[in-house]
Amino acid sequence: MNFVIDWLSFYLIEQPEEESGNKQVRMTRHLSGDEYEKSELREFLDGEFARIAKRKAEMNPKSEASPTKLGRFVIEEGHPLEANPNYALLNRLLQAVTVGESKQPSQELVQSYLRTSQVRGGVLIVVRTRLETLDEPFVFILKCDFEQKTAVITDEHSLISNVQMAINAKNMKSLMYPNMIETGMNDPYHVKIHQFSHARYFEEFLRFVEYPQTVTQLISEEVLTLARQHIELVYPEASEERQRAEEEIELIAASPKRELAEKWDHETVMEAAQILTDRQPEIELKCKLDHMQVKALLADYGNNFHIAKVNGRYVILLDGDFLQFERGVSPVEFLKPKDLHEIVRELESRQPGPGYAQSYAPTVSEKPPWNDADAGPGKPAQGIPTNRQTPPDDTPPWD
Repeated sequence: MNFVIDWLSFYLIEQPEEESGNKQVRMTRHLSGDEYEKSELREFLDGEFARIAKRKAEMNPKSEASPTKLGRFVIEEGHPLEANPNYALLNRLLQAVTVGESKQPSQELVQSYLRTSQVRGGVLIVVRTRLETLDEPFVFILKCDFEQKTAVITDEHSLISNVQMAINAKNMKSLMYPNMIETGMNDPYHVKIHQFSHARYFEEFLRFVEYPQTVTQLISEEVLTLARQHIELVYPEASEERQRAEEEIELIAASPKRELAEKWDHETVMEAAQILTDRQPEIELKCKLDHMQVKALLADYGNNFHIAKVNGRYVILLDGDFLQFERGVSPVEFLKPKDLHEIVRELESRQPGPGYAQSYAPTVSEKPPWNDADAGPGKPAQGIPTNRQTPPDDTPPWD
């Protein structure tokens, strides 16, 4: 995949000593394709355009931390794509064939970039390229931040020489328009953006580009939708129970960490999981049991991943054909596994956990007994159980 350069605009952005000061362009240079071929930039950027074009970007990334994303131009209802200011500017750059035609739109793009908050000093490069084989134009916007504490080796006397305003192509941020789905197939509705930095200013300067939800966000919304449908099925009429259940769902949606809700039976969970995995087979299932991390796929639940409760404590059961260890050797690797039933008996004989009392708690009416008019001498008040449910005897027979 070889790209031919039509023109290139080079901007040196200076960062004032005061962080609140306005950034400014200290140096500008416009190069034609022939001038670029003779410049040092050619060696610096050699192979970068093909590398950017080949980077894969999912329509819905796995997480917000994904470095490569697809941004979609915001289109208001009843308005054409050309009405989007970001699209209009990038399209003008795309249509600029010569250096002279590129100067004005390039300057507008740089000024828009400088107005973005948290922009750092560095080098901004705007390039119009063409695929050599298909003669298809593309616009690349590249940003190299200044590297800190960079030096070059000099001689035996001074050893090194500090380099000011050094740049590196390794951590370069990039934007490619239009998005190349594959060679010969371009998508004018999306731009491809790549940056490792946690500060998203390279995305933010395109104010009229939106970014799709992550897979995690999509799955979370679908789960909440299924939960609301389940509430409507269980409580078809408006009631306090339904309102309480709906409030619990909203709390779950807003909580970054959640405990097992114990609301649905196994079959309901399996049905909901099946709906989700039919659309996204690779959905991850992560949980934490005390200090132990467990990572699996949602499709594993009910097959190789099981959750149970013994003596009020949670038990996660995993099964598979082989067990593999990595890195440091531990004594566990020499284990001859026990029979599962033996382990279950050991779990049942342990001290009950905090959830044990709740599991075996008697069902008592919320109505206090002293308000029960039917209670009389020799007749137990409603709400007080006559036969309390006693926990099963967990004492092993050999004791």
